[in-house]
Amino acid sequence: MSDLSIPIFTLRAILFPGSKLPLRIFEPRYLDMVSSCMRSNKEFGIALSRKVSQPGMLETYATGTLAKIIDWNQGNDGLLGITTLGTNKFELLSMSKQEDGLNIGEIKIIEREEDFKAPQNFDKMIGLLEAILEDIDLYQDSDKFFESASWVSFRFAEILPLKIEDKQKCLEFDDPILRLNFLEPLIKLIRENSQQ
Repeated sequence: MSDLSIPIFTLRAILFPGSKLPLRIFEPRYLDMVSSCMRSNKEFGIALSRKVSQPGMLETYATGTLAKIIDWNQGNDGLLGITTLGTNKFELLSMSKQEDGLNIGEIKIIEREEDFKAPQNFDKMIGLLEAILEDIDLYQDSDKFFESASWVSFRFAEILPLKIEDKQKCLEFDDPILRLNFLEPLIKLIRENSQQ
C-alpha cells in the first residue's frame, strides 16, 4: 500500500482497532481537522505521545491507529465531543508540523491481522472476557466477535488496567497469539491483586 499523508492527533491514550474512543476537542487546529475529516469522510491518526527529556517536547510511538469519526455532539461547556472508532493500525514514517500547529504524518497502513479462532488453551481467557463484557456493557452483541483471536486480544488490551506502555506493546504486536501470550500473565496478576 502506498504511503499516505494524514493529520496525527498525539495523546496519552491508545485507540485499538475495533475500539471506540471519545474525545473532547477545543483547540482550533483540531476543530479544523475534525470538520475537514467529517466533510470529506476521512480518518485521522491517533498516536501515543511519549515524554522526552527536553521540557515541552513530545515524541510519538511509531505505531498508531486510524480513527474514524462515528458520532459528535456539542457539550454544555461549548466543547465539541466526538466518538472515534479505531480501524487500521499504521506505521508513522515521519511527521511535520503545519503553521497552525497540526501534526501531519506520513504513514504506511499495516495490513489487518488474519481472523482466526484462538487455540483452546485460551478458552478460559475468552470466557473471562465474555463475563467482563456482560458486566460493563461496552459492546452490543452484534459487535462481539469472541471467535476472533484478534478481536479478543484487542478487547483485553483496551479494558485491562495496564500501564500505557504495555497497552502500546499490545498495539505493536502483529500477531494476536503473541498479544494473548503477553496479556495472560498480566491478567493473572490483576486477578490475584484484586482478590487480596
